[in-house]
Amino acid sequence: ALYYNDNPAHSPLPWASNLEGHTSFVNSVAFSPDGKRLATGSYDKTAKIWDLDTGKDVLTLQGHTESVYSVAFSPDGKRLATGAWDKTAKIWELDTEKAVLTLEGHTSYVNSVAFSPDGKRLATGAYDKTAKIWDLASGKVVLTLEGHNSSVESATFSPDGERLATGAWDNTAKIWDLATGKAVLTLEGHAEYVWSVAFSPDGKRLATGSFDNTAK
Repeated sequence: ALYYNDNPAHSPLPWASNLEGHTSFVNSVAFSPDGKRLATGSYDKTAKIWDLDTGKDVLTLQGHTESVYSVAFSPDGKRLATGAWDKTAKIWELDTEKAVLTLEGHTSYVNSVAFSPDGKRLATGAYDKTAKIWDLASGKVVLTLEGHNSSVESATFSPDGERLATGAWDNTAKIWDLATGKAVLTLEGHAEYVWSVAFSPDGKRLATGSFDNTAK
């Protein structure tokens, strides 16, 4: 659920309540590029699109057979990517409500999905210890990034689209050069799983969040 303060003076929206409609845990949330919609992915095997002017769900995307663990809008806001524990990622066209691509290739749960800045590629991170880069014109894997010793929990492109950051259960984050498919940095220092990674807008810094109760 997304919660806004009950005091309307403190709320940026004309409503102030929970977004209610999923029947189980909400695993992931993502704002649309224009900030008018929110996507949510849930253990109930669905993703939803919410209209933030009304607080109502306007789309329910059904097709995964297991928990939807990650959601991401395309840069133009016209598509949604979902990653699920059925070992697949899907690309949905939001104007038709249809899954136009099902990306199969991981051998375990897909934990993370992220569009490249130009919207032409998708990164996925999975419990099979790998991250993959997919060409969305063909639906094919163009890179498999191997080097983590445990589940890849988070993956994100750098702002210029030339690098990928991954966070994993081996307590490390890695920076990958997508021209070569090689890890150019391994960031060690967390004492537990690295659960989340995010580049700064200029691409010069990386934030990591960990089960060791710290962010770095």
